[in-house]
Amino acid sequence: MSRKAKSCSPRMGIVGGQAVLEGVMMKSGDRCSLAVRTPDGQISLYNTVKPSLRSKHKIARLPLVRGIVAFVEQLKLSMDMLTRSAEMQGLDLDEPETKFEKWLNDKFGDKLMNVVTGIGTVLGLVVGIGLFLMLPTFAAKGIDRLTGGFVGAHAVLRSLVEGLVRIAIFVGYVWAVSLMPDIRRTYEYHGAEHKSVACFEKGLDLTPENARGCTRFHPRCGTSFIFVMLLLSIVVNSFLSWDNVWIRFASKLCVIPLIVGLGFEFIRYAGAHANPFTRIVSAPGLWLQRITTREPDDSQLEVALAALKNAIPPEFGGVVQPSGILGPEGTTQSFESAAEEAKRADQTEAEAEEQEAGSGNPDETDA
Repeated sequence: MSRKAKSCSPRMGIVGGQAVLEGVMMKSGDRCSLAVRTPDGQISLYNTVKPSLRSKHKIARLPLVRGIVAFVEQLKLSMDMLTRSAEMQGLDLDEPETKFEKWLNDKFGDKLMNVVTGIGTVLGLVVGIGLFLMLPTFAAKGIDRLTGGFVGAHAVLRSLVEGLVRIAIFVGYVWAVSLMPDIRRTYEYHGAEHKSVACFEKGLDLTPENARGCTRFHPRCGTSFIFVMLLLSIVVNSFLSWDNVWIRFASKLCVIPLIVGLGFEFIRYAGAHANPFTRIVSAPGLWLQRITTREPDDSQLEVALAALKNAIPPEFGGVVQPSGILGPEGTTQSFESAAEEAKRADQTEAEAEEQEAGSGNPDETDA
C-alpha cells in the first residue's frame, strides 16, 4: 500500500485511548468506552458520550487552538476515567473510616473530594513546575558557571542544555516509576491499548490473536506528544530572556499553550503521514514507549479490544450497547442484574454446602 493510500485510510486517526487501573479507555469522536477487569475476573464496561468543544464551536477547530482545547479536554477525561476505573475496581470502598477521615468528613462534608482534589492539583503543579521549569533552568545556570560563561553567551546553546536536562528528568522519572509493580501493570495495559488500535488500523479482525502480533508503539501516543513538546520547548524557549530567572519562568508558563498547540499539530500530521521528517522527529517518543508500554497478555488485550469495539463507529464493526458487565456473547448485562445473579449464585453455593454438610454419615462410635 502506498504512503498516500495509508494517509487516506478512513481508519487512521479516528480512535485513541489511555491505560487506566486494570483497564483501558478508548475514544472515537464523541463515543467513549472504559473497560476494566474486575477483581472477580469479569470485564466491566462504562459506555458514554463525551462531546468535544471542537464539534460545537468553529474557533475550537482552528489550528493551534484545537490542540489546546484537545489537551485540556484530554486531561479532564483522563482524570475522570482514572477515578471511575478505581470505582469499578471497588478500591477503598469497604475500608474502615479513620479518625482523621471522620474529622475531614465532619469538617467538609460533601465538599471533601473537592478539597482533596484541589490539594492534589496544587501539589502536582508545584512539583511539576519545580521539576520541569525551575530545576532545568538552575541546572543550565550551574553548567554555565562551570564552563566559564561559555554556555550563557549563546542563547540557543543555553536553551539546548536546559532542554536536555528537562528531557533527562522526564525520562528518569518515567523509568523510575516503571519499577513499581502497579505502574508496570498499567504500562502493560498501555501496550494492549496500542496493539488494539494498530490491529484496528490494519483492518484486521479485532481478536486477541490478531492484536498480539501488532506493534505496541504508536506515533500518536501521549508519550510521543510529551516528548515532541519537550523538543519544541527547546526551540521556543531559546527566544525567551535569560536576564531575570523569574521573568523567564513566567515567560515559559505563557508559551506553554503555544507549545501544546504546535505539538498537537505535529502529532496529528505524523499519525497520518510516514516520511523521513516525521520518522526522525517521532523516533525519540517511540523509543521512550519501550519504557511506557509493556507486552500485554491475552486477558489484557481482551479488555482493550472490548473498549475499542464499544468506542468505534458501527460502520467499522463497533457496537452500541449500555454500560454493564460484558458477557461471553459480547453483549452487556446491567450492573444490577449481574449483581443479583452473582448473589443468587452465592446463595445457591452456600445452600449446596449446607446440604452436603448435613447429609454426611455420623461417626460410628458403638462397639
